[in-house]
Amino acid sequence: MNLFKSSLLAAGAFAVLSSCGSSVAPIVATPIENIDTNPLKTAPLNDEQYKRWGAADLVADTIPGMSVDKAYTELLNKRKGQTVIVGVVDSGVDIEHEDLKNVIWVNEDEIAGNGKDDDNNGYVDDIHGWNFLGDIVAENMEYVRYVKKLGPKYEGKSEASISAANREEFALFQKAKAEYEKEYQETLANKTQYEQILQQVRPAHEAISEKLGKEDYTAQDLAGITNATPTEQQYIAGLTQMLNYGDTVPEVLKELEGGVDYFAGRLDSHFNLEADFRAVLNDDADDFSSKYYGNGDVDGPDVKKEDARHGTHVAGIIAGQRNNGIGIDGVADNVKIMVVRAVPDGDEYDKDIALALRYAVDNGAKVINTSFGKYYSPHPEWVRDAIKYAASKDVLIVNAAGNEGIDLDETEVYPNDQSLTGPEYANNVLTVGALNYKYGSELVANFSNYGDSNVDVFAPGVKIWATTPLNTYEYLQGTSMAAPAVSGVAATIRSLYPNLTAVQVKQIIMDSGLSSKSPVVLGGDPSNSQNFNAISKSGKMVNMYNALIMADKMSR
Repeated sequence: MNLFKSSLLAAGAFAVLSSCGSSVAPIVATPIENIDTNPLKTAPLNDEQYKRWGAADLVADTIPGMSVDKAYTELLNKRKGQTVIVGVVDSGVDIEHEDLKNVIWVNEDEIAGNGKDDDNNGYVDDIHGWNFLGDIVAENMEYVRYVKKLGPKYEGKSEASISAANREEFALFQKAKAEYEKEYQETLANKTQYEQILQQVRPAHEAISEKLGKEDYTAQDLAGITNATPTEQQYIAGLTQMLNYGDTVPEVLKELEGGVDYFAGRLDSHFNLEADFRAVLNDDADDFSSKYYGNGDVDGPDVKKEDARHGTHVAGIIAGQRNNGIGIDGVADNVKIMVVRAVPDGDEYDKDIALALRYAVDNGAKVINTSFGKYYSPHPEWVRDAIKYAASKDVLIVNAAGNEGIDLDETEVYPNDQSLTGPEYANNVLTVGALNYKYGSELVANFSNYGDSNVDVFAPGVKIWATTPLNTYEYLQGTSMAAPAVSGVAATIRSLYPNLTAVQVKQIIMDSGLSSKSPVVLGGDPSNSQNFNAISKSGKMVNMYNALIMADKMSR
C-alpha cells in the first residue's frame, strides 16, 4: 500500500508537468454500488445475451458482466486515446481472421520476408510478433518431463537409499510420478468410456433415424414412436438420455467423437514418455543462454490453424474490432495485438515464457495477457525475473488464475507474483478468476481457482463468445477467457490515461470493482462456499464503467 501511495504521488507530479489529459473534460458519473440489493435474474439468457453477457451491466441487466456497453455508451462515446500494444502470450493467433486482421500489431522497423533482422532485436522477420515454439504443437505435461528426466536416476529406489543431498529431488520425482500415473489412468478411463458410449449410440441413432426418416429428431419424436421392438425401446431410452447433453443426437455424437480424440491426443502427447517434442526446435530448454530460436510464423504450423484456437479466442476477447458490422466487439478499442506464441498443447517451458515476456516488453507492449499456467516449474526464477523486468518497464501482466477449482493460497501455480510462503515479488501482475453468468450462489465458475491472497479479481469466464480460426466464432470458457476481458479493460485505461502507471492501473481495476457479501459455491462443491468478497484479494468483480471513472479522477 505504501508503494502504491508513493506511485500515486509520482504520477500526480508527472500529470502536473505534462498536463496529460487536461484538454479532455473530466468524467462526471456515479460509480455502480450496492449490488447486494440487486434482484436476481430468473429468466434464462437468450442467444444474444449469451454472446454479449460479459459486456452486460449487473444493475440494468441483472447479468454480472463488466458494464462494457454502459461504459462505451455513457463514458467513451466522445473520447479517443492513444494506441496501446497488448502482448498475447499464448498458442498463436490467426492474424488473418476477419475480426482481428485490422488490430494486429505490425513491427514497422522490420521488412517482411527479406530474411534479415532489420531492427536488430535478434528475431528475423518478426513482423507481428514471434513464435518461440517453431513447429511444435503438442508437448508433455511438466510433471511428465520430470518423470522422464529423473526416472533413470531414481526409478525403483527407496527413500532410505537416497542421500540427504538428493532427498528433495527424489521427493519431487515421486510426486511427479504419482501425478503422472493418476492422470494417465484417468485419461485412459475417460477415453474408454467415451468409446463405449459411442459404440452404443451410433447403431441406436442409425436405426431410429431410419425408422423416423430423419436424423435431427427430438425427444418428443422418440416418445411418439409406437409398436417399438424391445431393442428399439432400449435405443429410444438411450437416445432420450443423450438428448439431455445436446439439441440433437448428431450434435452429441460429434461431442463424443471430439472427446475420444481429445483423450487419445492427451495419451499420445501429454503423457508420452518416449517422444522428444522439442527436438524439432533444436533448442535446449534448460539453457537460458540461447535466446534466438523459433520463427515469425505466429499462428503456428497447422494450415487449419487449430493450434491457434485458444490464442485467437483470447485475442478476440481483448480486441475483436469494434463496430465493424461483423463478428464480435472486443473489450478494448484502439489497441494492437502483438502475438507471442509460446504455449503448446501441453505445458509450456519456463524458458519460452520468460523470453516471450521479455520480447513483448522490449517491443512496446504495455499490457501482456498470460492465459496459461502449470503446477510444476523447473526454472521459476527465469519467469520471475522476466516479470520483474516487465515491472521495471511499467508493463502490466494480466494472468489467468487456473481452472482446477482450488484455493491458490494452498497450492502454488506458475506463473505467479508470489510464493505460498512469501510476499509478492512484483506489483505488476493481476491474477483473474472466472465468473459465471448466473448472479447468486453460482456466480463463481465451478472450475475457477480462487484465493484471498493469490487471486486479485474475478471477471466473466463462462460460455464466452469470441473469435476462432478461419473466420469462425465459438463459445469457450475458463479463466483463460476471464483474463483477456480484464486485459481489455487495462488496455482501455492505458490508452486514455497514459500517465497512469501499471501499478496504478492494477489498483484501479481492483478497487473499482463490484463486491458482494453473498455466499458463492466454490469448485462446484455445494458444501464448499464462502462469501464472494472473501475469495480474492480485492473481493470484487471487474467493472469497466467504474474503473474508467476512477482512472479519470486519478489521472488529474
